[in-house]
Formats: sequence, structure tokens, C-alpha cells
Amino acid sequence: MDNLVIAGRIFSSRLIVGTGKYPSHAIMKAAHEASGADMATVAVRRVNISDRSKESLLDYVDTSKIFLLPNTAGCYTADEAVRTAFLGREAGLSNWVKLEVIGDERTLFPDNEALIEATKTLVKEGFVVLPYTTDDLIVCRKLVDAGAAAVMPLGAPIGSGLGVQNPNNIRIIREFISVPLIVDAGVGTASDAALAMELGADGVLMNTAIAGAQNPVAMAEAMKHAVLAGRLAFTSGRIPKKAYATASSPVEGLVGR
Repeated sequence: MDNLVIAGRIFSSRLIVGTGKYPSHAIMKAAHEASGADMATVAVRRVNISDRSKESLLDYVDTSKIFLLPNTAGCYTADEAVRTAFLGREAGLSNWVKLEVIGDERTLFPDNEALIEATKTLVKEGFVVLPYTTDDLIVCRKLVDAGAAAVMPLGAPIGSGLGVQNPNNIRIIREFISVPLIVDAGVGTASDAALAMELGADGVLMNTAIAGAQNPVAMAEAMKHAVLAGRLAFTSGRIPKKAYATASSPVEGLVGR
């Protein structure tokens, strides 16, 4: 089986889902099941960790099947992100973290300088760090050098649904880095997920594309199949692109030729 492996941990699905923006916790749970995903990211700041007796979205995540990946969404400095990661670990969520350090409030693009700084700090403190970054090879290399267990370049701005805007950047990053590459943000529909996988991504992380769909459960299932198809197409080796036609049937030996 073609599994996703990050920091020695094996995941049967290459689709990573989110926990925000769903119409209800019940729909989120059904969508998770339909997606086949075995990892879900959750914002530390959205979890009530001071009083676990109250209802929480975590009550609707089957942690016997789904691995929780805490994230530092909403953090705008390296220090803030580091503190949030520690808070999640101390609350018993995980020593893994999807690291986000936002640099611009409108575009939600990451502050890559602060991101690298926070990655170095958290790796030294024993975290498994998966940083959300731009689709920049040099930044991704620096994150790997800082100890990132995977890199998560954006396909397009968070929640935009634009799909992968710079396919060649994803292809280049995949060629030159040694850790898993997860396309994070910007997926709008199944074809976007399939394209990301066809470019060589090891996985795709999405939230809004599923949670914001008119039918989140059906979209989750569509995304499951898209990721599987894209991965299979990538590993199968596509035919080269050509400027002119090539006959699918040989013409040698035909009568009259």
C-alpha cells in the first residue's frame, strides 16, 4: 500500500482534513468519515482546554481513527506561535504541530522569516513541526534545514478555492526537498486536489473546500477519490506533452499505404 509517512508515522490516507467552518459538528464528523482521512488539523485556540467537561468539537473527532494535528492558526509572531504550540502539547493534544505564523491579515500569507525562527525553536523542544509556507523553494529548504518534518506550501490563499496557482513551483519543490510535501490551502474542488497530487505532492490538506461546500459529506468523498486518483496518476508516469498529434493506432501495414 502506498502510504504517507511523516516523521516515521504511517498514514493510510494522503488527504488531511480540517475541523473549522462546518455547519455543525455532526456534519463535520460525517464528512471526516466520508473522506477516509486519518489526520485532522484543529486550531488550538478553538479548543476549550480549560474545561474539558463542556462540549467541544473534539467530542466529534474519533481519535481512535483520526490523528489530531494541532495548529497555531491566528498567530502573527514567532513567539505567539511557539506559546500556542506549547499550550496544545501541555493540554494533551499532541507534540505535533501545523505551524502557522501569519504575516498579513488580509491575504493570510505566512511570515516566512518568523516561521523559520519558530520552527527552529519548536524542533529543539521536541515538536514534530509541519510549517505552512509559501510555494518558495528557498524557504522550503530553510525549513527543512531547521528540522521541519514536512513542508506545507500553499496552493493559493487560504479559503480562496482558486486551486494550485503555480504548478511549476510545487513540482520544483518536490524535486529538491527530502521531506514530504503537503499542499495546504487554496483547494476548491476535486480537480484541484487531483492536480496537486499529479504534481508530486505527498498529500493535500484542506478545510474550506469541504466544510464550505453545499454538501460537505459528498465533497469529502469526492476529495478522497481525487487524492487517490492524482497519486496513482503521478506514480504511473504520464505521457509527455507534444505540440502535434500522435496516432493512437499504428499506420504501418495499412492497405493503400
